Amino acid sequence: MLVQQGLFAPAPVSLIHDEEGGIRYLPESIPAFTAEQWFDEALRNISWMSQQRMMYDREVAVPRLLATFTRESQDLPAPLTEAFDAVRSLIGAPFNRVGLNLYRDGNDSVAPHSDKTEKLLPGQPIAIVSLGANRRMSIRPKGGPGRLVHIELEAGSCLVMSYASQFTHEHGIPKVAGITEPRISLAFRCAIPQ
Repeated sequence: MLVQQGLFAPAPVSLIHDEEGGIRYLPESIPAFTAEQWFDEALRNISWMSQQRMMYDREVAVPRLLATFTRESQDLPAPLTEAFDAVRSLIGAPFNRVGLNLYRDGNDSVAPHSDKTEKLLPGQPIAIVSLGANRRMSIRPKGGPGRLVHIELEAGSCLVMSYASQFTHEHGIPKVAGITEPRISLAFRCAIPQ
């Protein structure tokens, strides 16, 4: 299914500027019906994993569930084939890897970070499609003063981050009390072929 923005879709919002396009928020990039279908299929078809990580000299649970697939995976579950095609068409980048995060409720989060670039194609963007409950993302400059930006990521939206922005900014999903509904993010990347 080819996914295109409607004739009167909301305009993209530029959050951070740089020579590669910065960080842009594209609301309503995926039609509401399709976003809801992808959410239901991902909850049902993905084998979600919990992970442990070393933090502050102790092993702790990662506060969300995870999954990763390549575009060429033989076992690519629904809705990922359709999502790859739609996001490649929307952004115009050769995405070949997707990392999924399941935020079960407002207690799940990801600390401010920038994506690791050593395995990414230089100059290619990262696109994050949101499904399910709305969650706020915080974006801040690395290591110094600057403007902190908060953006409410709605179901069907796409946040596009330039490769260059990973060297200048961090992004994260903070814990939020009172959120009881799950959110899934599909983070599309252009990985260096191995």
